[in-house]
Amino acid sequence: MADQLDNQAAVQLVAVEASSLRDQVATIKQALVGSPVRKWLLCTWVGIMAVIVATSIGQVLLNRWNQPFYDALARRDIAAFLHQLLVFAMIAGGLLVLNIGQTWLNQMIRLKLREALTLDLIDQWMRPARAFRLANAGAIGVNPDQRMQQDAAHLSDLSTDLGVGLLQSVILLVSFVGVLWELSSGFVFHINGWSLAIPGYMVWAAFLYAGTASWLSWLVGRPLIRLNSDRYTREAELRSSMVRVNENVDAIALYHGEADARRPLELDLGTVLGAMRRIFTAQINLSWVTDTYGWITVVAPILVASPVYFAGDISFGGLMVAVGAFNQVHSSLRWFINNIGSIADWRATLMRVADFRIALNETDVLHDTENRITFDQNANGNLTFEKLQVASPEGCTKLSDQHVEIRPGERVMITGESGAGKTLFFRAIAGLWPWGGGKIGLPAGETLIFVPRVPYLPAGTLRDVLNHANGHAPASDADISAVLAEVGLERLSSSLDLVGRWGHELGDDEQRLLGVARLALRQPKWVIIDEAMDAFDGPSLQRVLSMLEKHLNGSAIINIGRDEHNDQFFSRGLTIVKDTGAPALKPVRVRAGAIEPPPVASRRKR
Repeated sequence: MADQLDNQAAVQLVAVEASSLRDQVATIKQALVGSPVRKWLLCTWVGIMAVIVATSIGQVLLNRWNQPFYDALARRDIAAFLHQLLVFAMIAGGLLVLNIGQTWLNQMIRLKLREALTLDLIDQWMRPARAFRLANAGAIGVNPDQRMQQDAAHLSDLSTDLGVGLLQSVILLVSFVGVLWELSSGFVFHINGWSLAIPGYMVWAAFLYAGTASWLSWLVGRPLIRLNSDRYTREAELRSSMVRVNENVDAIALYHGEADARRPLELDLGTVLGAMRRIFTAQINLSWVTDTYGWITVVAPILVASPVYFAGDISFGGLMVAVGAFNQVHSSLRWFINNIGSIADWRATLMRVADFRIALNETDVLHDTENRITFDQNANGNLTFEKLQVASPEGCTKLSDQHVEIRPGERVMITGESGAGKTLFFRAIAGLWPWGGGKIGLPAGETLIFVPRVPYLPAGTLRDVLNHANGHAPASDADISAVLAEVGLERLSSSLDLVGRWGHELGDDEQRLLGVARLALRQPKWVIIDEAMDAFDGPSLQRVLSMLEKHLNGSAIINIGRDEHNDQFFSRGLTIVKDTGAPALKPVRVRAGAIEPPPVASRRKR
């Protein structure tokens, strides 16, 4: 329910402006220009252009070959017929080699384009604090994995196929327009004793024929852009729901909640199927246009040239050359018609990938008109809060004391009522939530270590997890084993070189204990904890406090959570309060759905 309320708040908070096609193309261009594989991409494009030009020359030669071949058949000249077969074998052999080369270059472009796009999106996503801000930014921050993995791959495939196809069509059009124009110069229409010559007659006929079909195809196929985008969104929601169920199978089984878990999956599947039905309906409507056009094309060039042929002004071989040239020009012009479905799909995928990248960049500049918390460095090495106010759409979170100074080595307990914004306050100190007022003075030259409720345990060996973000020489096996024994995880001492997903393989309490062990190994001077201590009680809590007392004896430890811990360890207490009368964050207009800041401090109400 809290998640639903959060999503509703996001919709009410922000008025979203869709980015334009120009913006989307510009941001993808920016990604490719800055890519380390841009030179490789440029070389392959130059290579495939050369191959297509050579192929077009071969197609022109093959088209010219039609006249002597069919005239030899008409004369029943066996010697000329066999000679033309030899010529055909040479031309076709060359075209075969070129086609294989074009296929290889096509696949390489597809591969490198995906590499460039995905690496760029990962780089933009993993900039400091961006992933966090985007995750709390509303609809654009939902399922970023799909946009970087599936959508980027799909965009690479479509861009390569459509781009190479368009390039090939343009080169073929340039090659054969001249041929068709020259052939049309001999076309004279005889009407009641009058002779009428239309310069470039078959060229104009091809343009008019293809242009009419292209206009009708775009008119009928344009809704596919919106429908495809909607389908990808629905597919992402279904996959997200399935992942959420998979991550909570234990709890679902214990509560016998399979029926409750199945209902949202069925609803999400229903929305996907509904989106697919709408796409299928649009595709059928488009097929009426494209298929009708395709069947008419079988006889269209002959119908266009037949009056001149029946008048005896061209031979049968000349007719075949004209028909072949018309088909080449027409096939180039009908590229748009043949690919209208793919173009709509490409446009929808481009919108999703480009809007995601635009949102990633705009998360750094949004809400510039809002007041921000000032950060400073204290030369005396203390941590200070001066009239600190942390703003959110629901009001303001602040300390009950306007002037707070925490010295090195102090142990401070910060408490507050449920919903007061303790996690919001924690994120503000870390710089993840900069909106509000007042000033935070950080100890100069010191690195503050922030401990969330559940620690981040990167995939890899257990040794790498414990040395994560250490900044010092790796801890020895003896030190690691001793610390693991102190927190009650001595069984893991034999698994230091075991690779695993420790965030999934260990329970929540074990993950928190591993985070404490990591603190003991690193021994930072400043530690700020967000509710991680609240999960411990009784013997576990005493063990953790004793361990912190031993390994972080001279460190400042600030714990944000419930007021249920040992007063002897935390000698000082501060209180967080909620000021609902303070100004809240205001809605903003942003491009591409890049919603910033999030409507609430956390997706879980506390």
